[in-house]
Amino acid sequence: MWTVVLGAGLVLLWSSGFVGATMGTASATAITLLAWRFLVAGGLLLAWRRPRITPLQVALGLLSQGGYLFGVYEAADLGVAAGTSALIAALQPVVTAVFGQRLLGERAGPRQWVGLVIGLGGVALVVGDDLAGSIAPLWAYALPFGSMLALVAATLIERRVSPTTSVGDSLVVQCGTSAVLFAGLAAVTGQLVPPMTGSFWFAVGWIVVLSTFGAYGCYWALLRRTSATTVSSLLYLTPPTTMLLAWLMFGQGLTGRGLLGLAICLVGVVLVLLPRKLSVPRGRMSPCCSPTSSPLPRHSPPRDRGRRKSRRWRS
Repeated sequence: MWTVVLGAGLVLLWSSGFVGATMGTASATAITLLAWRFLVAGGLLLAWRRPRITPLQVALGLLSQGGYLFGVYEAADLGVAAGTSALIAALQPVVTAVFGQRLLGERAGPRQWVGLVIGLGGVALVVGDDLAGSIAPLWAYALPFGSMLALVAATLIERRVSPTTSVGDSLVVQCGTSAVLFAGLAAVTGQLVPPMTGSFWFAVGWIVVLSTFGAYGCYWALLRRTSATTVSSLLYLTPPTTMLLAWLMFGQGLTGRGLLGLAICLVGVVLVLLPRKLSVPRGRMSPCCSPTSSPLPRHSPPRDRGRRKSRRWRS
């Protein structure tokens, strides 16, 4: 039950990050928004608990938050369409499955590979309209690819090492690392001073609570309960979910093509998440399943029989 709840929360809360970025970058640069996102998040988490800082969690923070978010936000500032970034990010489940087989031994069956390909096709259908008319320079498209690879690396490292640090302590260290990174970058480039507007601080609160605490908390918690391929496949549902949220909050167009893409993504994710059939090798049937055996022995040793008799007399 908790795995299902975490999976649904991951899809919804991860999608909220794109909505918060749209609200925040309307009144500030991406670097300013990221700096104050993690300054606020890191301050709140440090007031809550003081964990032990480990190099592993610092590295995970630099990859999963610093590298991933910087590439996505900076690409948007340079003019890369949001749909294009979402499509590139949607390559993550396939890349994770490929490297997961080699590094983690997590074998994806034929049905799961079919689901991954179907999900990628659904995402391409959802964001296909955003691929035309981009004014970004050619090199800017390397940023979403770098973001995707940074999140893949963080996912595989976390699964490979299996750290004993709790999810709460991990978030504290990772957000603190990202706060130092983005605040330093904003200070060097003269973008640290925030706009004193209600819309900006509402966007900061939105992405701190929903995207940082909620989305990353669900991501790391779910990754410790299931495989990297399974968790990554859920990200296929984030572009269609973002489309629905943008329609509800900003009135952006909701087309039949987008709804069809959402349905295709759902089919792909279901194929990935369906459990494999359990099989018992021939000649090695379980005693409880054997037609000629009983789950309990027919005769007890004399020592045990005497003990049970003495217990009856005592009672």
